[in-house]
Amino acid sequence: MALFDDDSEAPDAATLRGQGWPSLRQFCVFLENRVGRLHDLLRHVERYDLRVLGLSVVDSADFAVTRLIVNDTDRARELFARSRFTVIEGDVLGVCLPDSAQPFLDVFTALLTAEINIHYAYPILYRRQDRGALALHVDNLDQAAVVLQSKKFSLVTEDDLLSDG
Repeated sequence: MALFDDDSEAPDAATLRGQGWPSLRQFCVFLENRVGRLHDLLRHVERYDLRVLGLSVVDSADFAVTRLIVNDTDRARELFARSRFTVIEGDVLGVCLPDSAQPFLDVFTALLTAEINIHYAYPILYRRQDRGALALHVDNLDQAAVVLQSKKFSLVTEDDLLSDG
C-alpha cells in the first residue's frame, strides 16, 4: 500500500514533523567550560531576534552542555548551521503546569503511572492561562504525549512558541 496518493517522493522527516507536532525541538550546544562562552552563545542567538524560551546548563570540568529552546526553530537551525558551535538537535515534551496545589507532582505522577522515565526537566518561558510550562525529556516521547493528553494536560507545540513571540 502506498503512503502517498500520487507518485511523488515522500517528504523528509522535518517536513512531516511540522510545527503542530506535540513536542518541542531543543538545541544541545557543547561549549568549552571557560569564562564568556555562554555569553558568546546567547549573544549569537539573541542578535538575530531569536527569543530563548528555555535554558539548561550542565557543566563539567572541561565542557558544558547547554540546552536551548527558542521561539523559532527553523531560524535557529539556519543560524547554528552557519556558526562554529557544535550543536545536536533533539525533542522534548512541553507541558503546561496544571492549576493545582502540586502541579509538578500531578505531571510526574501521570508519567510514573504509565512507567515513563523522566531523564531531565527544566522550565520554559511560556505561559498559558497564567500557568507556567515545563520541558521534559522522557524515554518515550510519543507515549508520554498520549498519556498526558489523556489526563487532560495541555502540551506546548512549536506553533505555540511562534505565535507567543
